Amino acid sequence: MTQQKDPGQQPSRRLLLGGALGAAGALAVGGAGFATGRATASEPGDPIASQVPFYGKHQAGISTAAQDRLAFAAFDVTATDRVALMHMLGMWAAAASRMTQGLEIGPVETHPQAPPADTGEAMGLHAANLTITVGFGPSLFDNRFGLAGKRPAALEPLPALPGGVLRRELSNGDIGVQACSDDPQVAFHAIRNFARLARGTAVMRWSQLGFGKTASTSQAQATPRNLMGFKDGTRNIKNDDTADLDEYVWVGNETDQPWMRDGSYLVTRRIRMLIENWDTDYLADQENVFGRFKDSGAPLTGKHEFDTPDFAAKDKDGKPVIDTRAHIRLAAHENNNGIRILRRGYSYTDGIDPVTGYLDAGLFFIAFQKNAHEQFAVLQRRLGKHDNLNEYIQHTSSALFACPPGLSAPGDWWGKELFGA
Repeated sequence: MTQQKDPGQQPSRRLLLGGALGAAGALAVGGAGFATGRATASEPGDPIASQVPFYGKHQAGISTAAQDRLAFAAFDVTATDRVALMHMLGMWAAAASRMTQGLEIGPVETHPQAPPADTGEAMGLHAANLTITVGFGPSLFDNRFGLAGKRPAALEPLPALPGGVLRRELSNGDIGVQACSDDPQVAFHAIRNFARLARGTAVMRWSQLGFGKTASTSQAQATPRNLMGFKDGTRNIKNDDTADLDEYVWVGNETDQPWMRDGSYLVTRRIRMLIENWDTDYLADQENVFGRFKDSGAPLTGKHEFDTPDFAAKDKDGKPVIDTRAHIRLAAHENNNGIRILRRGYSYTDGIDPVTGYLDAGLFFIAFQKNAHEQFAVLQRRLGKHDNLNEYIQHTSSALFACPPGLSAPGDWWGKELFGA
């Protein structure tokens, strides 16, 4: 990331950090204010072209074209002071606005006996389409911060769902942060600096790195493959499907909490794939499990990837061409009263399971929707009970977060309306 200083703009730390404490003025902290310049196009490549706008009606990182890399973290708030939490969210917003421009969050060269404002590992790197998306978990709405009456009905914790062997230490959290970028170091840098800015207020509960997006969210993107070798997310909602986004992803006037309008609900599921077992299965059965051809990605009733599956088609023996327990059939919106979700998952690998000696790898599933109980949970109940794929997967973590709308301008921060600030 490229640090630039603008001598003409030296806002106070409090003002720049989102106004979380309602402060104003223009006093520099530690002799150095935070610069507000942008990277210039004189560097190799075009840094401006690799930036996703941070401010907008909706948070970036939801319908944004899926980037190649993921760094995700869930935080638990340890402070009991409501103002401290607000201040942290303000600092996060200010830092994110700079990191998504390819800038450090503050000077690296400061007093030699004081920690630098930025950790520095992304210096010299562009933003690489970095997006940072923040959501609030059900547990934040307890009695600590006076938010109990502000919890949306749709943020009721997810019930126990079939297919889950959930690990408590890898699930849930007060706040979820998704950082996506085409550069893994840039995504990691965002989470690392959020964790550093949170010290004294919140601690990281769990985290997950992801590589290789497993769903495309843009018509311009080719459909990626998951670690089982199959194209994943062929029928996903795309970012130009505005009608579908409004119907299935963005929260509207139906919400009981106005602060969530134009937001979305985020579900994460860490889905371990039993790769060694899968790799011994014969091709025809693998294709039967998914209901698609492995090479082309076409449904078993078609020739091309985007052919509409024919779920009524029968073979010469009168059996369904697409098995009744095939993943594609059970997940299809035609077979679920039209239910759709926006997927943004990533492959992951976390080394070797010390007990079995097998790879701990699979899919870090991410989905955005208007109501997770009426969309994701409905689909998972069906998939978890009947999907042929269940022989080869285990859901090991789960989380739900309410992602508020996008930030409007400098000085705004995640949850500002929620906290009534």
